[in-house]
Amino acid sequence: MTGSAEVLRALKPLANLQAGVVTREQAQAHGVSPRVVSRLIDEGLWRRLERGVFLTADVEPSFVARVWAGTLLGGDVARAADLAAARLHGLADEDPPRITVLVPHGRRPAARSGYEFVRERPGVRGRSVGAPPRTTVEDTVLDLSATARPEDVVGWVTLAVERRRTTSRRLLRALEGRGRHPRRDLLEGLLADVAVGVRSPLEMTYLRDVERAHGLDALVSRQVPSRLHKAVRDVCYVEFGVVVELDGRLGHTELGRFRDMDRDNDASLDGLLTLRFGATDLHGRPCAVAAKVALALRQRGWSGLPTRCHRCRSLPATHWG
Repeated sequence: MTGSAEVLRALKPLANLQAGVVTREQAQAHGVSPRVVSRLIDEGLWRRLERGVFLTADVEPSFVARVWAGTLLGGDVARAADLAAARLHGLADEDPPRITVLVPHGRRPAARSGYEFVRERPGVRGRSVGAPPRTTVEDTVLDLSATARPEDVVGWVTLAVERRRTTSRRLLRALEGRGRHPRRDLLEGLLADVAVGVRSPLEMTYLRDVERAHGLDALVSRQVPSRLHKAVRDVCYVEFGVVVELDGRLGHTELGRFRDMDRDNDASLDGLLTLRFGATDLHGRPCAVAAKVALALRQRGWSGLPTRCHRCRSLPATHWG
């Protein structure tokens, strides 16, 4: 028993590195025979996750442990991708129901419940990163964007940049390194907008459907901090002292309402007028939003007029240039 304990101690550093997961081959390489493994499982000390893959504790495996199991099943240079990689990088807030594992093109791992093994062509993606191994943030965003709806592409890109996992420049460099991508045109335009300060899908909608569509985009400065707090305002027309705050939530918690009031109060103390719009405003009536913003700007010294877009017919002609 003392010998077995010493052998298990020798295996512990590797198991700790792999979230408690080891393969049969790794156990044997550290002196833990199949007979000892079976005894550990029978005694409720270990748990079998998959054929030839074990958890060195009899508990429910964590998401990270399940990813380790998948990459170990995939063999050398296998790595997590898509939503699994997004979760590991902090881009997804929930564990995906299925873990995608990329394997070399010549490999054919057996199908396993809860896993999808995808053979990848060499040279498409960069190196693996992290433990468990996964695609880079940039490759993860590009992979997810390849099959996502346009609005979800916006979400992945802005989220990755907003959470400081990458930059628009690094994403563009990764995109340029791919021979083909089904969302290339969308991504190139999107990354150009992110580079000038767009930080969320709602800001993207405001930029495109309110500002650009109505000739207001040349007036704006983005990511302008408050003098009193570190919070960054969504959109600020600095020359005219007008702030636009955007909120994508359908309802506010009490804490959220107080936070909004605090930001608005700070803006007032900075001498700024705050206009606040939600997702329903931007998606449902962007022309009316543009008219209100333009009116606020004109009241504070702007001598121009907004331009009409193809959706502006229902608004009074006096609002437009």
